[in-house]
Amino acid sequence: MTRKYAFFPGCVLNAAAREAREATEAVAAHIGLELVEIPGWSCCGASQIQDIEHDTALAANARNLALAEKMGLDVLTACSTCALMLRTARQELAAGRKDEVNKALATADLEYKGTADVTHILWLLADTVAQWGPLVKKPLKDVKVASFYGCHTVRPPTVMTHESHLNPQSMETIITACGATPVHIPERLKCCGFHAVFPAEQTALRLTANAADDAKKGGADCLLTPCPLCQMQLDMYQPDAQAAVGKGGDTPVLHLTQLVGLALGIGREKLGLTRHIISPESLLAKC
Repeated sequence: MTRKYAFFPGCVLNAAAREAREATEAVAAHIGLELVEIPGWSCCGASQIQDIEHDTALAANARNLALAEKMGLDVLTACSTCALMLRTARQELAAGRKDEVNKALATADLEYKGTADVTHILWLLADTVAQWGPLVKKPLKDVKVASFYGCHTVRPPTVMTHESHLNPQSMETIITACGATPVHIPERLKCCGFHAVFPAEQTALRLTANAADDAKKGGADCLLTPCPLCQMQLDMYQPDAQAAVGKGGDTPVLHLTQLVGLALGIGREKLGLTRHIISPESLLAKC
């Protein structure tokens, strides 16, 4: 599978959740995807800047997209929030803001044309299972995995159009291709709490605890998410959530590409699995 994309890592993948970036790049190289990092990319706004300086955030994402267009490539990201912000910007620019924003971009000798699409590594992997599935070297036949889509992977459905926002199946398709068993939990489409952890800490911790606890009750060996913000929240804040709510606290949380990497036979260090807050050793023992 030889494909080339303009890679938009985003802030979290580039720093706090770097293990997700390392896993994404390792999996991409293994299955024949060429990811070329967009030179000079900037923060997508993460839905936070958009609430305060909407036009500034729109121009920033138009710039990111224009940089990708100069590369002649479609954009790929492994962050659900980045995918949402970039795709939202594309829609707004197409709805009449392009000429206005291009006046600002002209000061940097850039022009947004609308030629670069934006996709998520989740969607790409789900749609190309027939191509990378035969490369699975270590089927995870003893592993049970609870999918956690979170908010931005499938909503709003008018922007994140890949699949049903009420009953998505892309994660389950990938889990099955890895040889593992999908586990459905009630929390799979709920919020992880990331965007509310400062203004509403107790609510965010309850959401985190509920997801971790439901996965454990369902017999899952881990929670799996395609979003590094969800992965970071559910992993990093799980001990605090357990202390505050009294449940959860020992459920490993993987980014989607880490699980795929395990099935492909990529080493745990290359997948960043040695740097989690909640140790994935119990999961790795079954792989």
